[in-house]
Amino acid sequence: MSRADLVVVANRLPVDRVITPDGEESWRRSPGGLVTALEPVMRKPDRAWVGWGGQPDLDLEPFDFDGSRLVPVPLSAAEIESYYEGFANGTIWPLYHDVIATPVYRRSWWESYVRVNRRFAEAAAGAVEPGGVVWVQDYQLQLVPKMLRELRPDVTIGYFHHIPFPAYGLYSQLPWRRQVLEGLLGADVIGFQRQADAGNFQRSVRRVLHHTTRSNEIVVASPQDGEESRVAIAKAYPISIDAQSYIDLAADPKVRARAVEIREQLGNPKTILLGVDRLDYTKGIRHRLKAFGELLQDGRLSVGDATLVQVASPSRQRVDAYAELRDEIELTVGRINGDYDTMHHTAIRYLHQGFPREEMVALYLAADVMLVTALRDGMNLVAKEYVASRTDNSGVLLLSEFAGAADELTSALLVNPHDIDGMKDLIMRAVDMSPGEQSRRMRALRRRVLDHDVEDWSHDFLSDIHKIRTARNERR
Repeated sequence: MSRADLVVVANRLPVDRVITPDGEESWRRSPGGLVTALEPVMRKPDRAWVGWGGQPDLDLEPFDFDGSRLVPVPLSAAEIESYYEGFANGTIWPLYHDVIATPVYRRSWWESYVRVNRRFAEAAAGAVEPGGVVWVQDYQLQLVPKMLRELRPDVTIGYFHHIPFPAYGLYSQLPWRRQVLEGLLGADVIGFQRQADAGNFQRSVRRVLHHTTRSNEIVVASPQDGEESRVAIAKAYPISIDAQSYIDLAADPKVRARAVEIREQLGNPKTILLGVDRLDYTKGIRHRLKAFGELLQDGRLSVGDATLVQVASPSRQRVDAYAELRDEIELTVGRINGDYDTMHHTAIRYLHQGFPREEMVALYLAADVMLVTALRDGMNLVAKEYVASRTDNSGVLLLSEFAGAADELTSALLVNPHDIDGMKDLIMRAVDMSPGEQSRRMRALRRRVLDHDVEDWSHDFLSDIHKIRTARNERR
């Protein structure tokens, strides 16, 4: 197998396997945010992507897709349950999201996580050319950087952490806290969404490993047995979107016509409020529904004038906490609609499904108020997608201060989603906001999103990687 100069390592390949009714196999590009974010990087030649093929016990040889080399990593059904649903999403996800749900610490899950991370590291080691670059993505693969460094000390390694990194008081609960930090510090550049996350990581490194940190640098190893110490960079590289693609879709006559059609199908209410989330307990959907329901109960909003559209795409449906969340949200929606619907208008239009990007942009154009009320979020790209789509500078973004996007999108209405009364007041402020104030705020938001798009994000990260790579080559 030919080797690549840059290898991306992620839990999933950027494609989904499709079997036709005739039994023929094909692949199509996945719609996920990570795939979209890395698409500009992967367009260039001499690239490879290491990841799981999306189905259990799928053992495939490397293959080419859309100009990139894809290297599948097989996972058994038991490993999906223990490594992915177990340790990654039953232990790390809730712990790193401020223990909104209770993390579960099982040694068997950890052992599976170690085994699977080693398999990914071995696949990456076999895919990268001598002196190349490997860019590891996210919390499912926190041990890969160290494992890869042991296998291929000649390569330069980056790691990007897409979710929050918790404060030490929470992180210290993890029984394998040392091993995870050592795993991450195998990378030369460790990237985070927010500077606060990078700071939390550095504090944990000082407390657990007693390494020296200065500014964005961590001195990883003290000299021993002739080994030189190494400096790793740990800092914020806030991720973004391909803003131009949303601008182009927002100008598409078919998308604009669909936005008008959506408003008509909802009964042409005065105000459409929109929530777009994965169905996840970190997204604050319950808090949003509670605030909206109370506004109807208080008489501050009426169903004829305001409709909430809630898109909740399916997520981790085999995990108990997610199944329980879906039941709770659907019961809440049913109760509110039962209390306030009329023959002509629905209070909440709830859509438990995913949609193509064209339909999402039509929804963004139809919505007067975008509600992003996450309890904790690494970034939240939906907020940036909404802003990019609002080419006429209308619309209001109500944004949780606990989403990474709040650091950049400071002209949004920033909300503490735990404060239901405060959220209700801000929703009403959004509903009643004058066109002039909407325009002033949206222009500032759009300037930020357009000036710092996803290509800037990948360029900033990879430029730091290449500086280290160049310096290393000069020392040889």
